[in-house]
Amino acid sequence: MALFDVSDLAVTLHTGNRATGRRAVRAVESFSFSVDAGQTLAIVGESGSGKSISLLAATRLLGTNADVTGTVHFAGSDLLTLPARKLRRVLGKDIGFVFQDPQSNLHPFKSIGTQIDEVLRIHGGGTRRSRRARTITLLDEVGIVRPEKAYDSYPAEFSGGMRQRAMIAIAIANNPALIIADEPTTALDVSVQAGILRLLTRLQADHRTAIVFVSHDLGVVHEIADTVVVVKDGRVVESGSRDQIYHAPEQPYTRELLDASRVHSIDVAPSTGRPPAARDAAPLLEVHGLRKSYRERGRQGRRRTVVENLDFTLHTGEIVGLVGESGSGKSTVGRIIAGLQYADAGEITLAGTRYPTSVSDGIPRLPAEIRRTVQLVFQDPYSSLNPRRTVAESLAAPLLAQREPRELISAQVERAADAARLPRALMQRHPAELSGGQRQRVAIARALVLSPRLIVADEALSSLDVTTQSQILALIRQLVEEQHTAFLFITHDLGVVSSIAPRVIVLGPDGVEEIGDTAAVFAAPQSSYTRALIDAVPRLETRVS
Repeated sequence: MALFDVSDLAVTLHTGNRATGRRAVRAVESFSFSVDAGQTLAIVGESGSGKSISLLAATRLLGTNADVTGTVHFAGSDLLTLPARKLRRVLGKDIGFVFQDPQSNLHPFKSIGTQIDEVLRIHGGGTRRSRRARTITLLDEVGIVRPEKAYDSYPAEFSGGMRQRAMIAIAIANNPALIIADEPTTALDVSVQAGILRLLTRLQADHRTAIVFVSHDLGVVHEIADTVVVVKDGRVVESGSRDQIYHAPEQPYTRELLDASRVHSIDVAPSTGRPPAARDAAPLLEVHGLRKSYRERGRQGRRRTVVENLDFTLHTGEIVGLVGESGSGKSTVGRIIAGLQYADAGEITLAGTRYPTSVSDGIPRLPAEIRRTVQLVFQDPYSSLNPRRTVAESLAAPLLAQREPRELISAQVERAADAARLPRALMQRHPAELSGGQRQRVAIARALVLSPRLIVADEALSSLDVTTQSQILALIRQLVEEQHTAFLFITHDLGVVSSIAPRVIVLGPDGVEEIGDTAAVFAAPQSSYTRALIDAVPRLETRVS
């Protein structure tokens, strides 16, 4: 008998209120799958296909606005009919969760160590001293450096990837029989991703842990899955062994997913050089000697340097990739360029305007026109969207801030939504009613609404399924070719960088490792750090027959 068996699961969500009108949305039509102890089942499909919501429904985490039917057996009990008290004993102890968004699922006012300790304490995890030792071991296992210091850190002090690792530590704290991992490596760089996959594999070997692994990255799925379930529009369209799905798929939709996944493979074709709009022209963005540090909590006057002596230029219509491990300072650079943080030192000039520098954690004063010239797509669409605003209201907010005529706003919002491939049917929904990928498309549309000359895309594709990623990459190329929009493209996905960015900057723990032509850097890296990143990229083998 399977450890976790889901049969004929269907989910209907009730949204809206009396003022806007109640409506029922069929989110999951028919889901059936099972996983045995010691096995990994991967669920793949496009954003909005019902992957995440089916697992939340199966474990009764959707709340009272959802009608769930079907059966969900775990270790002989039906989770859909289990009394609430018994269900609480199962969740967190026997079933561990790695949620898609660590920012929204970590308490902002509790230290990381306290949140891991809480899981151990609630489920009888020993003395305070033993729990602290176990917590530090867990932080070390998931790849967080200086775990003793990290124990007392807060989520805001962690990068996106480090927050995800903390979530994984919480999920595995009690050595659960089943781990439900919803996009667990989305925010992680390739080397940490490889380490997490090894950790999950070791847990299976040591404890016969079953894993349900939700992902849009078919390269990662190929590394870890025993069986694969392909879903679309709330239904299972194909399932089978990993080799069957990857090498002999029966459904055209599965073939489409595999074809779209090739964007993650590193391409070392020769670069075409700078775009025509950039030739013989002054740079749109110039960065020289950039330095940034942060005050270390609890150490009076001490600051930790995260970026040191960074130099690069970016021309109109050019895409520059910025890659490196989590915590290397990629997002910090992006926030400085977007005018959301001061640099400690250096010169930053955008469209002829020089940014002020200061050893301060405040927001720089910049002219309104520069605020319009550069826009940022944040790494985490969950926390960057106002939960009380509809999609249309979120897209209109930048235009209202720039005092655009109200009669023109509606048309501008619609153009931005269309450009980001955002369905009009979603415009009156709130963020809680959207999938992770849909939220990210809203964030991209919001960045486009002011027609900026430079977009800082901070992990802009990390929450998107492979087919939507391909669409967004095509959109970026179109913006570059037709509107000459420049992009600073921050990502941990080296395959995407090789497919879209002619030039790349590699940031490592000791600063800049390499800057140069992307094809040349990836084909013959001069740094051992860069070589290690390239070697850690999952290899997707799809020999479709």
